[in-house]
Amino acid sequence: MPFAYLACPACGEKVKSYLNPFPAVDIIIEVAGGIVLIERKNAPLGWALPGGFVDYGESLEQAAVREAREETSLAIVNLRLLGCYSDPQRDPRQHVISTVYVARGEGTPRADDDAASLAVFPLSSLPEPLCFDHRKILEDYGRLKNMGLI
Repeated sequence: MPFAYLACPACGEKVKSYLNPFPAVDIIIEVAGGIVLIERKNAPLGWALPGGFVDYGESLEQAAVREAREETSLAIVNLRLLGCYSDPQRDPRQHVISTVYVARGEGTPRADDDAASLAVFPLSSLPEPLCFDHRKILEDYGRLKNMGLI
């Protein structure tokens, strides 16, 4: 397990600081006309699924509901698990493990929080560039949807 040494602020003794992946959620929000994607306001720039990091003390499901509301102004219902994505290279900033959900959006979508803009896209016409591994996630989603599994 990778770690680094830090100095104790009180005595100067070396202590291990373990490097752990960061947990995140992404949400495929289904609405009339397709799925909701946000255009990111912060680097890495591009289009992405709504989502973000899980707060301490928050469940994955609570994080998905919160992130959907913060970034799209939508309430989400019928939350179901698509899968987990853990490639250490999936996020250029750090090692992030994302749990991906599919849900139906309710309300009027509006970009908020760290979303510069928002749009609804059919799976057959996704924008470029898609950030992170979101193209792979959406390919998995499309394949499972066509098979009637989600």
